[in-house]
Amino acid sequence: MLKLENLTISFGGISAVKDISLEIKHGEMVGVIGPNGAGKTTLLRLMTGLLNPDRGRVHFEGHDVSRKTLDQRARMGLVMTHQIVRPFRQMTLLENVTLAAGHVQTRQPWLALWRTKTRQARERGLQELQRVGISDAANKPAHQVPLGYLKRLQVAMALALDPKFLMLDEPLAGLNYHEAERFSNFLTELHQQGLGMLLVEHNLGEVLR
Repeated sequence: MLKLENLTISFGGISAVKDISLEIKHGEMVGVIGPNGAGKTTLLRLMTGLLNPDRGRVHFEGHDVSRKTLDQRARMGLVMTHQIVRPFRQMTLLENVTLAAGHVQTRQPWLALWRTKTRQARERGLQELQRVGISDAANKPAHQVPLGYLKRLQVAMALALDPKFLMLDEPLAGLNYHEAERFSNFLTELHQQGLGMLLVEHNLGEVLR
């Protein structure tokens, strides 16, 4: 599914990631652990195209995607959620996911102008909110819901992009024990449905479980 070859990047002469090679098979869930500053988030950003490596390559489903952009990789199914959730806070949860669900329509700008299908995207958005268990707040603005809801919102938006492989950067950060347990159970369910994942997380107990 995913293959990294000698990924390396430096900032100001300091190596953030050095000669990382990794292979992940279809349907696997992989945990990446390590102390702050170890380069975990940088590694994810190299995998998604947010950063370009100084050297090394990224292969996804047999294709060299090393020079493809973030949106190109996302459209291929390589999707990431971030540690800090940044939705459109004045928009409702449903509106946020509807934007993600409309990605097929916006593949080309001219197509978006002539073939906007809001109802279809909204239906998909509501479906994903139900899937992550926060449809009760579908019509609430993002700035009015707690962090646990925002974490699930981010996953709902990622799922609306039809991922083949999902990377999560500290999805349990900021959640209390019970929220973290429920959320990790949900991620396990997604994995059991066949979605491959790479998980960066400091909550070692939940990662190992």
